Amino acid sequence: MKKSCLILFAFLSLHTFAQKFEGLALTPPMGWNSWNTFATHINEKLVMEMADAMVSSGMKDAGYTYLVLDDAWMAKERDSGGNIIADPQRFPHGMKYIADYVHSKGLKFGLYNCAGTRTCADYPGTRGYEYQDARFYASQDVDYLKFDWCNTKGINAEEAYTTMSKALKAAGRPIVFSLCEWGTNKPWQWAESVGHLWRTTGDIGNVFAGDKKYGDWSALGVLHIIDMQDSLRKYAGPGHWNDPDMLEVGNGLTESENRAHFAMWCMLAAPLIAGNDIRKMDASTHDILTNKDVIAIDQDSLGIEGFRYATKDSVETWFKPLKNGDWAVCFLNTSNAPQKVAFKWKEEAVNDTLSNRQLDAKTTTYQLRNLWTKKSAGTTKKDLSATVPPHDVLLLRLTK
Repeated sequence: MKKSCLILFAFLSLHTFAQKFEGLALTPPMGWNSWNTFATHINEKLVMEMADAMVSSGMKDAGYTYLVLDDAWMAKERDSGGNIIADPQRFPHGMKYIADYVHSKGLKFGLYNCAGTRTCADYPGTRGYEYQDARFYASQDVDYLKFDWCNTKGINAEEAYTTMSKALKAAGRPIVFSLCEWGTNKPWQWAESVGHLWRTTGDIGNVFAGDKKYGDWSALGVLHIIDMQDSLRKYAGPGHWNDPDMLEVGNGLTESENRAHFAMWCMLAAPLIAGNDIRKMDASTHDILTNKDVIAIDQDSLGIEGFRYATKDSVETWFKPLKNGDWAVCFLNTSNAPQKVAFKWKEEAVNDTLSNRQLDAKTTTYQLRNLWTKKSAGTTKKDLSATVPPHDVLLLRLTK
């Protein structure tokens, strides 16, 4: 009897005190966020237009599910009951009205707040209101919460995010929990049971090489962020993802840079959260963001993050194991000049000890498909020889 009680207690403890909703974000979340293009300049009309555009542009069909409102959706202060409320001028019908509209389009709805006393744009933060705010999100049919890290002096990150995770669970509505902690306190080491994705770096900027200065801080360029990811892959997997920040595709990068940025986020099994004005994107941006062959690399159900295999002459070679014995390989040209790529398939032993997968072209022949041109690139029976334009990629899928 005593043994049975202990087993029952362990079972109930596991299910009662689990910190996050399981079964969510089994592949990296895909969607759109308002911050990169609009910052605090958001309103009801914009959000509804963006929901329409996600459907009409084909973004929804390509897998983009979450429409997330970032900072400044709320009023400057809480009401007399301590409740967080939508800005009455910019969102006169409230958040439930917006959520209903987004849901009517077959999409899911996300909101933003912050672990500190105020948000980054100086709106009411959640510190001290975690359970009250979680009940509000559940009542508004929110599906995704991005939780930032401003105004947190003296606050312990693990404690703060764990508290919010428990509050969301207690509120009862399954919500994807995105920890936007910037990697300061190494959330990859403790957040698997707390949230579904966690930021690994500071904010991204719309630059490819180098960083973008903003007074006393800098937004990070694409290449800088990629350099910070390679050692973190062991922490990622279905339901818990490293997040190198939102996409800047369509926000001022060149076409080659957009292509390289998107390809590398897919190789990293990163969340794909678009940040452009999808109502006005050009054909090139549209084709990059909705390339289903490339997206399939990101959304592969194995959930294994890619790894840097080699670097030579400013070209980085990245591999990513995929389901059914397939592989993706990406040759990233980080330089400002075209670079030749040569790869002798049969002489390279690609061994991923993390996933216990090997790519052995000596004994197995793989078909090669260029995922951007959507054409065959031969097989591994023949050595690869190609030229990669500056700040661009050659992305191939290898199939047995």
